[in-house]
Amino acid sequence: MYEMKNLTKFKKLGELAPEAFQGFMAFDEAAFKPGAIPLKYKELMAVAVALTTQCPYCIEIHATKARKAGATEQELAETTLVAAALRAGGAMTHGTHALE
Repeated sequence: MYEMKNLTKFKKLGELAPEAFQGFMAFDEAAFKPGAIPLKYKELMAVAVALTTQCPYCIEIHATKARKAGATEQELAETTLVAAALRAGGAMTHGTHALE
């Protein structure tokens, strides 16, 4: 879980730049509201992106939220492999530039 110092830094960021911080929080909340895509799928997408960007905090937060939204361990495992395939595919595609 988040260490207390990370939560403190997050709070401090909100204090130092309150308008932008509140804008971000409102955007984040709106993006994750259930709509055409159910919350569980949005959280699984967030897990895949977090795995790709390799943000440990985002991985933990969104995996937890995905579970709370009903995601199974099997769904999280498949999400992990989809993210890995896309990341590897990017390396393969970019690697073609080395051949030019």
